[in-house]
Parts: sequence; structure tokens; C-alpha cells
Amino acid sequence: MEEKKCNVLFRVEGGEDVSVFAFLGESLLDAARRANLALDAPCAGNGSCGKCRVKLLAGTVKSGPDRHVSPREFAEGQRLACTSLVISDIEVQVSGTALAYRDRIKVSGRGAARERNIFRALQKNLREMGLERDSGLELAAVKLEDPKNGDPTADRERLLRKIAAQTGLAREDIGFSLHALRRIPQALRQADFSLLCVLRREGAGREEGSKTGITVMDVFPGNASPPPVIAGLAIDIGTTTVSALMADLLSGEILTTGSAGNGQIRYGADVISRIIESTRPGGLERLRSAVTEECVAPLIRDMSETAGLRPENIYRIAVAANTTMTHLFMGVSPEYLRLEPYVPAFFESGPLKSAGLNLGAHPDADVLIAPAIGSYVGGDISAGVFASMIFKKETLSLFVDLGTNGELALGNSEFIMSCACSAGPAFEGGDISCGMRATDGAIEACRVNKGTLEPVITVVGAMDQKPIGICGSGLIDLIGELFRCGIINAKGKFIKEGKRIRRDEWGMAGYVAAFAEDTAGGRDVVLSEPDIDNFIRAKGAIFSAIRTMLAVLDFDVGAIEDVYVAGGIGGGINMQQAIRIGMLPNLPLKKYRYIGNSSMHGAFAMLTARRAGEMISGISRGMTYLELSSHPGYMDEFVAACFLPHTNGALFEQAE
Repeated sequence: MEEKKCNVLFRVEGGEDVSVFAFLGESLLDAARRANLALDAPCAGNGSCGKCRVKLLAGTVKSGPDRHVSPREFAEGQRLACTSLVISDIEVQVSGTALAYRDRIKVSGRGAARERNIFRALQKNLREMGLERDSGLELAAVKLEDPKNGDPTADRERLLRKIAAQTGLAREDIGFSLHALRRIPQALRQADFSLLCVLRREGAGREEGSKTGITVMDVFPGNASPPPVIAGLAIDIGTTTVSALMADLLSGEILTTGSAGNGQIRYGADVISRIIESTRPGGLERLRSAVTEECVAPLIRDMSETAGLRPENIYRIAVAANTTMTHLFMGVSPEYLRLEPYVPAFFESGPLKSAGLNLGAHPDADVLIAPAIGSYVGGDISAGVFASMIFKKETLSLFVDLGTNGELALGNSEFIMSCACSAGPAFEGGDISCGMRATDGAIEACRVNKGTLEPVITVVGAMDQKPIGICGSGLIDLIGELFRCGIINAKGKFIKEGKRIRRDEWGMAGYVAAFAEDTAGGRDVVLSEPDIDNFIRAKGAIFSAIRTMLAVLDFDVGAIEDVYVAGGIGGGINMQQAIRIGMLPNLPLKKYRYIGNSSMHGAFAMLTARRAGEMISGISRGMTYLELSSHPGYMDEFVAACFLPHTNGALFEQAE
């Protein structure tokens, strides 16, 4: 008997309507996923985050009020898509902000001042290490004789002879991409048989004795004006956000930068939810497509347009990501990453080709994947440790990457230990009812007046940008301020009253950072006790991981000379607040520095200097990986750290 179906019409604010058939009793969230409508669902649809809110306009669903939807809001038609079951034809309204993480691709022309300065500093470091620009790509001018009657030599063979003569290589060491072969006849005859050839040297600059060869990747008419650009792309695939940078590989100039939300987030904000989804029928392909076809490929198209290039002008790509994201990006099952003994399919993939990943760049572009270190410490940390340069320092340094997954490294030029902790997605707004990533409308900094309890907030975006939610750096600030002002206690519970303190019908208190009339979404931005509890667990995971690594290596916290904090959680966190709430060790502030998206910095180094890629591979192989989940002392450390700032107050006495 055929299962009964209902029609669901999603009316998307600022977008096109989407219609889909839903099975009787199916959740609205599952129906939206099948329609490729990317509702934000960081909790993977278990009803705990409250982010998949929609408004019922017509019809009936089976659902009821809960802690995320008050009786008043329920009466107005507000529903959670994950807990609302379809029982009739319905029509629902979807807020444009619910899709912002995916649809609002941001691309900036020729790099903002901040990005330019960061990457200039990185290029300087590379030069000081003797790692000059060497992508293996070059542009060569070639002039052929006009073909004559009686000489039937083909275009490819005549070009092959000329390149062999110019480079001194044997003909058998020179190859052609199919893309170049298809372009040769027309390009030759458009410029009187002169060409500009994009060449990729194989083996050059690598270990002694390796075979050297050349691949002709592309050809252009010799009179092309302006001359073709040999572009490369560095990509950081985060669990929440994908960031990219396009550079001219010959000049080193940054052409454009861009970012977009990772479309996989509708299957859950954390990697475990996505690994589970990948094991379901068709799940692996859904997750692969969500990050490539829905996110990376459109980002490449938009960035190429901004830079005035064709996507086919991208001849080299470097990718840094955590171990799960790398597997899903490549369409490789990550199933056994979550099952003891936590074994990934690979640490190093070797070079791949763009065509095999459906990226839309030059089909034969090398795609380099930063190598992973362990099941939950990936290539983003290999790349980040390289960018931080802690592997060159004699003194002990701590590297902390605050993203959806908390990943750390501790060491110096002699050794480096790494680990990952289950911090959850709180640092990028997941598991926080008012949380969001660091994009327009996010509160990124906050100060609270101890007397009046009134906040002064800083919002990402234009001067008149109204707040929508709070990103990671804003959460650290606000919780630090609430604790400093005595509004919450060490357990994160509210102990003061005032017009900013709200209590719901279940007795849960919250602090109103922005009232509805002052927000872009028309709803209060409220940080609740469950939000604070989620964040305390996240910060506790970070601090307990640091303490565990120090204990394993028999070091005291005072031995740490430098702390490098990375991650795209905002414009840079307030280190004093991070210490105040017990997330980072109580060290002098001068030892701390925020280094931004270090994963992207390392990917950029791989992109522009082949030796840098070899060094990153060496770093990953040389790191010791500590599996915290099986370490006997970690859970005790974690429980002790789930207070503000810690159960052991002596660890934070006289904090600056």
C-alpha cells in the first residue's frame, strides 16, 4: 500500500518558494533536507538547539510548545522543524537568516587590509626560512613555424618538439592535459602560431634523484591581453565555515578572499552527527555534495568572477581541514573514526585532481590535502602548527585552535604533542540559542556596567548593523562580564535580578544582550542558563585538555612561554576574559597572541611553496597524538574545569 504523502510549501524570506512532498508523520526538517533546503540544525534534529525555527502559515503539524517555543510564540505559529511532524498539506515560512550560513557567500576584492597584512607576514616568514615561491607552475612563451604543405606534423608534436628544445627535456618527459589538447588548434591560429603555455614541472625542487618532467596544462594565444593569470586557491574547510583565498602564483599577490557556511551543518553541528549521517543510505554522497557542489564550487565561481578570471585559471589548490571534513570532502567513509580504536581511512591522500572532486577549477589542477595527525586532529592543525612556527622554537609553546572542534598542540623544535577535545560547536555559535558564526549581525565584544547591568556591545558589520546573535568571541566576553559583575555564580546560575534578567515559564533565567526593538531579527538576543552551561562545558574541555597534556609531559603551566590562539571565532578574543572564565591558563597576557585562521595560513604556504607542503607533511608525521577519550585522568580534569573559573581557585589567583 502506498504511503500517504502531503504537500509542504516552504516560503523563504528573500528567496524562492520550495515545494516538496512529505510522508505522513515525517518531520519538517527531514522534508526540508530532501528538498535541499538547508535549514540550520546544529543539534542534528534532536530538538535541543532551537535553530530550525519556522512559522506555520497554513495546515496542521503535530508538535507542541517547548523551552525553545513559548506558548505565546506557539500561538503565533512558531514551530521547530525537527519536532514538527507533517499530518496534512501545509505552508510554512522560513526566515532568511535561517539560511544565512549557506546562502550568504562573502567575497572581498583583492583582500581586505587585515588579510593582506597577515599573508605578507607569512610570506616574510617563508622567505626567512628559505621557502621562496615555488608552486611548480610557470608561463612560457612558445613560437612555432607556420605549417607548410608537405609537412603533416600535428600541432601537438610540433609544440612538443619546441618545448623540449626550450627546456632541455626529453620528449617522453613532457605531457599534455586533455584540456590543453582541446585548446591548441584554435589558440595557435589566433596569434600567428605563437602560444603562452601554462607548464607544471613535476619533481622539480623535490628530493634529489626524483624524475623531472613537464605537463602542459593550458595554452593561450601568444597575443593574449592581458596575459593569463596562473591562479591558486587555499581552502580551509571548517565544520561550520569554509574560507578560501585566491592568489596569483607567479607574483604572490592575493587576488580575493571569500567564505561561506558549510552546507553540512543541516546534518548536525558536530563531526559525530555527520559521521552517523554518512552511514545512512545515500548519506555519504549527501554530505560530500553539501560541502563541494553546494559550498566550495559556488565559492570558486564567485571568487573567480571577482578576480576577473575563469575558474579554469585555477591550476593548484591546497586544502586544510579536520580529519572528518577531509574524508567527507573526498567522499571517503569516516565511519570508523567514531568507533574504537578510532581508525581513519587515511592520514595522507597524495595529490588529487580537481575534476575528480567536482570543484569546477582546471580539471587537472592538483588538489593538495594537508595530512592529518590522528582521528580527531587533522590537516588543519598540521597546517596551523606550521603557520604558528612553534616547530622552530626552542621554548615551550601552546597552540589552541578554537573552532567547532577544540584542537591543541604543545611542544617546541624537539617534540610536539597534539590532542582534540570534545568542546562541541559552542565557539562558533552551535548549541547556543542566540549563537551564530562571526558574520554580519554577530555580537563580537561586550562590556557590562557592574552597577546598572547594562551592556555595551560591538557588532560585526557596518556601523549601523543591528545585532542578530552572538559569536564565539562575544560569548567569551559576555560570560566573563556576567561573572565579573556577580550576575552569575561559579556554576553559571543567575544570582541577580534586573530588567535585563528574564525568567521563562520553566524558571530558566537569561540575560538580554539586546532587546527585540534593537535587533535585526525582531527577537530578543538572550543568553540563557542552558547556553551558559553548554559554554562552560566547552571551555572546560579546552582547559582540561591543556592540563592533561602538561601532566603527561610532566610540565608545569609556568613552562609555557608562548600561547597561540587560532580560529575564526570573531575579530580576536579578549584573552583576559578567556582567563577569567577558566578557558585558558593564568599566564601573563604578553604571552598570548591571536593568530586568526592559521589553517588557512598553512594551506596558503602549501599552495605557494612545494617545500612548505613537504615540511607540513614532516610535522604531521613527527607529532605525538594523545587520545584524550582513553586517558585515565582526563575526565577528572574535565569535571573540575566545568566551573567559573575552576574548582581549584588557586589556578587563577591574581589573574590579570
